[in-house]
Amino acid sequence: MSWQTYVDDHLMCDIEGQAGHRLSAAAILGHDGAVWAQSSTFPQFTPAEINGILTDFNEPGHLAPTGLFLGGAKYMVIQGEPGAVIRGKKVKDIILHVSSVADLGGVEGGRSTPLSVRGSGGVTIKKTGQSLVFGLYEEPVTPGQCNMIVERLADYLLDQGM
Repeated sequence: MSWQTYVDDHLMCDIEGQAGHRLSAAAILGHDGAVWAQSSTFPQFTPAEINGILTDFNEPGHLAPTGLFLGGAKYMVIQGEPGAVIRGKKVKDIILHVSSVADLGGVEGGRSTPLSVRGSGGVTIKKTGQSLVFGLYEEPVTPGQCNMIVERLADYLLDQGM
């Protein structure tokens, strides 16, 4: 079976019982950052983004202070399995404009303040012996559904010595 078939048939498949609901993007990369296969929607990433992810697998918690970046999108790292699975929730930065004294809690003058809020999607990445399996999702797909799809394929690859 080709690597592209794994992505197309096992990662980008319909979620059981929910026809039309699937991951928004998926890929399988080698530990060197080389793309083995990807969906057409997988974001263009930088080597630094992949290096950050690999570092977090080797040094769990590395990404927690700064977040995980993939294709320029920021994800807040949430509960995972140190050294095995990284999970992230999409973060959207919005600019909050405060101009009235009441908005500032009584402080004079207006200003713009960046505020990070959780977005509606996320990412699951599982490391195997030779690869990284990525799944990205948007609502209505849930984090648990994404985890199940990504981890099921990665566990299979691990069982095959990959």
